[in-house]
Amino acid sequence: MDRAIVVDHLVRDFVVTEKESGLKGTFSSIFSPKKKAVHALKSISFSIQPGELVGFIGPNGAGKTTTMKSLSGLLYPTAGFVQVLGFDPWDRKNEFLKQIAFVMGQKSQLWWDLPAIDTFELNKAIYEIPDRQYEETLNELTDLLDAKKYLNIQVRRLSLGQRMRVELIAALLHKPKILFLDEPTIGLDVVAQARMRDFIYDYNRKYEATILLTSHDMDDLVNLARRVIVINEGKIIFDGLLDELTNRFAKEKIIKATLSDEKNIADIEKIGKVKKLAFPEVILTVPRSAVALAASELLQNFPVEDLTIEEESIEDIIRRVFKGEGVKTKLF
Repeated sequence: MDRAIVVDHLVRDFVVTEKESGLKGTFSSIFSPKKKAVHALKSISFSIQPGELVGFIGPNGAGKTTTMKSLSGLLYPTAGFVQVLGFDPWDRKNEFLKQIAFVMGQKSQLWWDLPAIDTFELNKAIYEIPDRQYEETLNELTDLLDAKKYLNIQVRRLSLGQRMRVELIAALLHKPKILFLDEPTIGLDVVAQARMRDFIYDYNRKYEATILLTSHDMDDLVNLARRVIVINEGKIIFDGLLDELTNRFAKEKIIKATLSDEKNIADIEKIGKVKKLAFPEVILTVPRSAVALAASELLQNFPVEDLTIEEESIEDIIRRVFKGEGVKTKLF
């Protein structure tokens, strides 16, 4: 199989009822409802190779979750073609379901009032996992996620970080070939986020699993994804390497300087756009093409004790892409 996921001109529309405010609007929506079509996905196309870990990013309402639900067979498309591992997702065949997993950071598949181990036993039966494989996989996953001490505690009593660990275990017991991760680090503290990223990275490498990851946390992308697909308003506006995304849309560089004297400090604004001027610290942004000249002027004309040149943050770059400053790039 040359491609694990194929999406060709996928369209997904929703029909919603418009409601005006007030009591009159409520009655009107009941007896004379006004309906309109919402175009969640507007003919998107992409493909993913087996073993790829791809970041799928966009603002709220861009179409990320709708796409993932379509790929997993939870939503039927309005139009277009989708194939996952050679299957039509909407047939929901057992052979297909046994090879995928869908983890949503804000929703739980675990029984809330029972310990996680009970859900694991249920999944073992559902996916027909042999006893030996089940024990080996469970031990391996609990070791990787440091979660053994949480298995016999009521799920409702676990913290968000602890629950996300056992959620992942429940989703991976059957060793899926494709993993859809929708905001897996949302709400986690810094330590839990780092542990989750390490686990996803290790799982991808060890099992050569194909992973499609959505996240608003740019650290997830920088640390995990080599390739990113950017979607906005139901359209793919970039598909390519994360490095190319930053190189193409990072129009400025940041110069940070520490001064030993305040003399002529106001003149610094002639060199670049001042983001911070609080002696002894100065932060400027300058066009990439002018960064060498700007740094030279700083060193020659001001009492600089220390100077560093940095790239723009990935958050600022993505924000620029969302504003439509560019065209779609197709590399795969």
